[in-house]
Amino acid sequence: MVRRRWRGHEIIACGPWCQGPALIEALLLLEKLGLDGLAHNGTDYLHRLTEALKVAMADREYHFADPAFAEVPVDALLSEAHLAARARAFREEAAHPDMPPPLLGQGTGPQAQGHGGLPGIEPDTSYVAVVDRWGNAFSATPSDGSWNAPVVPGLGIVPSCRGSQSRPDPAHPSGVGPGRRPRLTPNPAMAVTREGGVMPFGTPGGDVQIQAMLQVLLNILHFGMEPQAAVEAPRIASYAFPSSFAPYEYYPRRRPWNPASPSRCGRRWQRAVTR
Repeated sequence: MVRRRWRGHEIIACGPWCQGPALIEALLLLEKLGLDGLAHNGTDYLHRLTEALKVAMADREYHFADPAFAEVPVDALLSEAHLAARARAFREEAAHPDMPPPLLGQGTGPQAQGHGGLPGIEPDTSYVAVVDRWGNAFSATPSDGSWNAPVVPGLGIVPSCRGSQSRPDPAHPSGVGPGRRPRLTPNPAMAVTREGGVMPFGTPGGDVQIQAMLQVLLNILHFGMEPQAAVEAPRIASYAFPSSFAPYEYYPRRRPWNPASPSRCGRRWQRAVTR
């Protein structure tokens, strides 16, 4: 679990064997780049949002792994020094053309660009949020495919497909190895507001999860939208980083329209522009 303060609110996300720290890194970096005075979904806002997400997802690629087997520099990634260095690389007039390079460590080497369509959205993830009358809150993203998994003959057991999120290169931070958990995309989160309220939030969507969650969170806590309006507002998504799913496609500088499925309130499809 990773937790940080933002504008008096406490944001709580999963640890680095999921993608939780990337959600918090993108949020804190956006604060450094400046949000005040920007129109919702205006050009300047979307430029900052996309560049912050690209940085956070690049750092996810370079560092996130099962912390039982790897030293994941979460505190360094979320530090004032690292965020300031990332902010200095931001350009008002241009988008970063590729995945931003690592500032901590050596990274993972050149990425092979994908040549087909964008990664598909598989219907294997749900999200559930519950808050009871006493303020106890529950946030969970149950997710594992069965329809596309093999069945063990004679047993009827379906093994988890999540192993496909481990990289075949054991030198990769999330490389496959005995006992190592794959770096997963399911990423339930929670916000404890400065007024004392609690808001569990999450979504289906694979690599779009934290991208959608960040936008909905900002819609509510920065732009002041009601939850339903915050979920239904148009969102963008980037694929300018390797996918979490085999064969780990990487699509920098792509601008097509493509369906994505981020919603914690039941809406199945949402247009997303990638950059």
